[in-house]
Amino acid sequence: MDQLTVVVIGAICAGFVQGLSGFAFGLTAMSFWAWSLDPKTAATLAVFGALTGQLIAAVTVRRGFDWKRLAPFLMGGLVGIPIGVAILPAINIQVFKAILGGFLVIWCPAMLLAQRLPRITHGGRLADAVIGGIGGVMGGLGGFTGTVPTLWCTLRGLPKDEQRSIIQNFNLSALLVTMAVYLSQGLVTREVVPLFAIVAPAMVVPTLLGNKLYIGISEARFRQLVLALLTCSGVALLVSSIPVLVR
Repeated sequence: MDQLTVVVIGAICAGFVQGLSGFAFGLTAMSFWAWSLDPKTAATLAVFGALTGQLIAAVTVRRGFDWKRLAPFLMGGLVGIPIGVAILPAINIQVFKAILGGFLVIWCPAMLLAQRLPRITHGGRLADAVIGGIGGVMGGLGGFTGTVPTLWCTLRGLPKDEQRSIIQNFNLSALLVTMAVYLSQGLVTREVVPLFAIVAPAMVVPTLLGNKLYIGISEARFRQLVLALLTCSGVALLVSSIPVLVR
């Protein structure tokens, strides 16, 4: 397949997954784009596509919004993003990806197989802010903003609409900051902009379809979907990091 076809297919699949789950655009898109696009181009397109999907969802899926519930995650995330960017040169990103991927691959399937999910009820807003901060740091390190907050909300046992609202708006804010950083650093080049014009229209209908299907799924199915996507995220992290570490 030629490069433009791969970009379109990746955008369609990733748009649908993000519309259904509220996250995982980058994970899905990269499974297509990483093999045919330059890494910087693929990363920039993934941020743009995820941001576009979150903007669509902000208009079409607004159930369960609670500003008081969301605020601690946002404040923590906005503090964490520059910290992650600052410490990025000092760490081995491949080791970080391998550790995170291993954790997700072990923990999330165990939760999927458990008859009852463990519930975290203590910590209040301070704990939510800390988790948002961790998500922000991880976003600064490599675009993994929503992974820990998504897992945390699942362990909190939040209703699916409330959980999606938190993750959706948290990711939207983090992606806006990330795109601003990309623009300031000149990562959005003249070569990338035409691809934006391909990704955006390709993902609109699949995203809307995913949003519509989300409304009809049960609480239990939504949690299973989230855990399955987090498991796939862990596998993708291991696949991308372990060969580099072995070499």
